[in-house]
Amino acid sequence: MKNDNVVWHQHKVTRTARAEQKRQQPCVLWFTGLSASGKSTIAGAVEQKLFELGHHTYLLDGDNVRHGLNKDLGFSDTDRVENIRRIGELSKLFADAGLIVLSAFISPFRSDRRLVRDLMADGEFVEIYMNTPLEVCEQRDPKGLYQKARKGEIKNFTGIDSEYEVPEHPEVILNTAECTVEECAALVIDYLRTHRIIHD
Repeated sequence: MKNDNVVWHQHKVTRTARAEQKRQQPCVLWFTGLSASGKSTIAGAVEQKLFELGHHTYLLDGDNVRHGLNKDLGFSDTDRVENIRRIGELSKLFADAGLIVLSAFISPFRSDRRLVRDLMADGEFVEIYMNTPLEVCEQRDPKGLYQKARKGEIKNFTGIDSEYEVPEHPEVILNTAECTVEECAALVIDYLRTHRIIHD
């Protein structure tokens, strides 16, 4: 709801100044894909590499955020939309602080991912599609969620009884069934270097 009495306050320390202080181009690396596709694992590996290179980062993970900021949300389509809306706004704030943000969320709907992309400046939203096949994700099933979903114990589970909309033009595509964690992380780092988001 829009409130006409709420006015944006422009502070003296700018987004550009914060980024220059950190010697990096802020951006949001948005890892999307099915449960157990490797989102959090690869995001963590990429963050570790960036940290070792001296970059300033923050990793937002789907389960972790639902322990706090989004603990009031369930898994209906409506709640999923609100979950991503909040994360998009949070990612934007962290990027405004000059950080490289790594967001690892199933985020099944194209419209929600587009909403987050539209919050960012051109080139600052990097969609990373975890193209790991459903059958591989089910074989892994580290939390036993697919098994519960197949039994009908979990409703609205993405890939089973709730749709996952594949990204149409992701910047990076990874498949953890074919590439190791190290190889996937290296591909992301290569993208960041090629597009001058980070510098050696």
